[in-house]
Amino acid sequence: MNTDPIADYLTRVRNAIKARHRIVEIPSSNIKKEITKVLHEKGYIQHYKFDADSSVQGSIKIALKYNPVSKESAILKLQRVSKPGLRKYVPANELPRVLNGLGIAILSTSRGVITDKEARNLNVGGEVLCYVY
Repeated sequence: MNTDPIADYLTRVRNAIKARHRIVEIPSSNIKKEITKVLHEKGYIQHYKFDADSSVQGSIKIALKYNPVSKESAILKLQRVSKPGLRKYVPANELPRVLNGLGIAILSTSRGVITDKEARNLNVGGEVLCYVY
C-alpha cells in the first residue's frame, strides 16, 4: 500500500536516473501530471506522454534528459518537502529559494501546481511539494 503517491513518483524518477534508464513509467494522477508538466517546462525532462489505455488510472511515460557528453542527468536531486504526516505550507512572502535560484521548488497553490518563481510573480503561497535541482 502506498500512502504518499508524490513520494512514490519522485522515487521512481530517482531510481530510473540512478539506473540510467531513458524512460520511466509511473501510475497517473492529476497532481503527478501537473508536476510532470512543470518538470518539462523547466527543462528537467525531455518528453512525457499520458497513457489512459493500460489501466483504470492510466500511466505517465517520462523520457529522462541526459547530457550527451558527460551522460549526467539534468535532475541532480529530487527532494520531497511536504509529507502526509507533516505538511509544509508557506505564505507568499516566505517562498523558498532552492540553491539560491538555480533550482526550483514545486508548489501546489490556489492557481495550480507552479514553481516558486511563478508563485513569487503571482504573489501566492501554498504547499511546497518538492525541490528539484
